Amino acid sequence: MKKIAVFADVQNLYYTVRQAYGCHFDYAALWADISQHGQIVEAYAYAIDRGDAKQQQFQQILRNLGFTVKLKPYIQRSDGSAKGDWDVGICIDIMDSAPRVDEVVLASGDGDFDLLLEKVRSYGVEAVAYGVPGLTAQSLVRAASRYVPIEGALLLRS
Repeated sequence: MKKIAVFADVQNLYYTVRQAYGCHFDYAALWADISQHGQIVEAYAYAIDRGDAKQQQFQQILRNLGFTVKLKPYIQRSDGSAKGDWDVGICIDIMDSAPRVDEVVLASGDGDFDLLLEKVRSYGVEAVAYGVPGLTAQSLVRAASRYVPIEGALLLRS
């Protein structure tokens, strides 16, 4: 059975799904969809920790599904801008996991990851990208072995 590692860019998924559809992303549906292709042996969800109760409840839901939740503190700069970026952490974790798995799944539409997916594929590992159509960088779609549009069953409609 194919061994799969999953990496979910929570911030990217939240904002792109909200912008495109006005609803939330269904992580349980993502887990089920990926599980049809093999066994999930590693799964990480990268989020920003603002410390509020609703977020902590959401993070527990992710843990219950099987994700290891990685948190960074939310940083408000003096100029009013905010920082909370997991790109380097995601890259390091994917590069660490690639030798142990047959497939890497990245749930993010961020084009900054295109070179990462190309590198993963150069090792003979499949690189699958899940992203919102129209809000996923075309360079990421091209770099992936397979692109899965986030739509329909992958959305939580309230």
